Amino acid sequence: MAVDHSMPVLVVDDYSTMVRIIRNLLKQLGFVEIDEANDGNAALAKMRERKYGLVISDWNMEPMTGYDLLQQVRGDEELAATPFIMITAESKTENVIAAKKAGVSNYIVKPFNAQTLKSKIDAVFDPAVDAPAA
Repeated sequence: MAVDHSMPVLVVDDYSTMVRIIRNLLKQLGFVEIDEANDGNAALAKMRERKYGLVISDWNMEPMTGYDLLQQVRGDEELAATPFIMITAESKTENVIAAKKAGVSNYIVKPFNAQTLKSKIDAVFDPAVDAPAA
């Protein structure tokens, strides 16, 4: 399934500069409907008002972390199917494992560029893209 660039995307990060960077990268990739939230609670409220095609969230936020947000989203049957990409500055194996167990769709380690973001988004919507060639 190809990526639908008209779908609304929610960017969640408590650092406004990072939100702006991700928003600009998404625009470069052709996305037009980009909303933002500065913490997990605000993101949940927005997700309950509007159906998003993709959520891109930072891990390290207060008071609700991206990991907590992911658990809330996966635990809510209305929101559980929403594709969710986690962004973090730490590539700790235990964080990656925890996020995978919690149901994250994909994972990006900072710093990253438009190409990395595109490949991670493509892999979420077309798992064959990320699969190793046979």
